[in-house]
Amino acid sequence: MPTTSATTTIRSRYAEQAISDLAENRRRQKELTRQLEALHQEEALLLDILKLAGASDAVSDAASDLTPVPRQAQNEPEVSASVTSATSSDATEAATRRPRDAGASPDTRQRETHAGRTGAKAADKQEERPALLQDLLLELLAAHTEPRLAAELREELLSTHPDRQPTPQVVRNTLEALVAKGRIQRHKQNRSVMYTVVESDDT
Repeated sequence: MPTTSATTTIRSRYAEQAISDLAENRRRQKELTRQLEALHQEEALLLDILKLAGASDAVSDAASDLTPVPRQAQNEPEVSASVTSATSSDATEAATRRPRDAGASPDTRQRETHAGRTGAKAADKQEERPALLQDLLLELLAAHTEPRLAAELREELLSTHPDRQPTPQVVRNTLEALVAKGRIQRHKQNRSVMYTVVESDDT
């Protein structure tokens, strides 16, 4: 009896495993079927695109070939060639129109020259880098003979350069960096810290 019971248990387990595998197999079949349908829809869409592009040879090749993607890749230079041809024709047309501008009036040429110079000046201004914060603070300190607080320098900076909005901490850090470089001096008055410009030997 024990042997018969053990055999029945093993058969039961095999049956359960077979049922589970069969369910998984059917689930994968459904998933692959959905993917195959999606690929068929994508193939139909690509064929429609080729028809609209006028590539009849590519459509026939893609319809008869089991691997249409390489066929489409091989036919891509033909489309690129047509685009290149259209671009070159536009360039030729533009070149033929240029001699007409040679007879423009002096006022027109003068306005064009002025516009070109103005554009060049604007480009130069854009390329100019903004002044460094330490240079601006040095200029403000040089305008005073008495020591100045960091907060006072920041207020002057905001009023003279509204485009610069440094935080108080950034101003203090910049001043301390100038002190480390020997460009300015630090003075302590009670609990306040003030700064002055270091005068050079030439001055």
